[in-house]
Amino acid sequence: MVHRNTRPTVADVRAMKARGQKISMLYVTTIEEAAAANAAGIDMLSIEGRFFSAEMREAAGRCFVQVGLPYGGWGTFDGRPLATAEDYLRAAFHFAAMGGDCFYCAAAYDIQKALCDNHVPIVAHVGLVPSYITWTGFRAVGKTAQEALKVWQQVKQLEAIGCFGAELEVVPDQVGEFISKNTSMIMLGVGAGPGADAQYLFAEDILGHTNGHKPRHAKTYRNFAAEFARLQQERIAAFQEFIADVGSGAYPQPQHNVSIAEPEYGEFLEQAKA
Repeated sequence: MVHRNTRPTVADVRAMKARGQKISMLYVTTIEEAAAANAAGIDMLSIEGRFFSAEMREAAGRCFVQVGLPYGGWGTFDGRPLATAEDYLRAAFHFAAMGGDCFYCAAAYDIQKALCDNHVPIVAHVGLVPSYITWTGFRAVGKTAQEALKVWQQVKQLEAIGCFGAELEVVPDQVGEFISKNTSMIMLGVGAGPGADAQYLFAEDILGHTNGHKPRHAKTYRNFAAEFARLQQERIAAFQEFIADVGSGAYPQPQHNVSIAEPEYGEFLEQAKA
């Protein structure tokens, strides 16, 4: 595992913002994706607690890892839902021991503050927030002056309670740039324009995993869906060939079998028949 002292820290990420360095960020779900992100030089990873493990942390290498503590989510590590500040603290400390560098939390301000007061680096969420989407619907947030002001006020409140950063999702690019330039927090832009501190995409969108809906802000660099479809057809064909071999007796062949010396088999038969 990459030693904690050689990985980026909160201070390093803040320094990146201070010098205007654009930060690359990916949401990943597999060890292979984490390893590829590390090899490619991605700055930050977002990994939900249900996917995070010691093996995932090792694969992530020098990437700065945000571990997601799902809002009200079950089974983050002990099968219990996250509801209270104590629940969130327990989960954060658990994942910190595994190598988490900061923690996503979209709970109430008092819970986020409790985490911050315990020196846990917290990333909150403003704009379009999927965990309580019923209040806005799936749409851009901040396209009116009043709604943009509300997002800005939320950012300032999060800053005041000590949050390290916030995901800034699907807001107008001018609003995203203003907010990023006027807060000390690291603003992780998801469809928030080029002025955000980080550009955050899902690995599945970059790799083209699916043929379904693709967000406006997503950019696809590879067509894995076509490769997955080809591999599925290869799976089916291989299984059909196996069935045919079983039916014809072509499988198993001698090289697939375990042999027994003739004298031993002869003795076995003699004793078995007796």
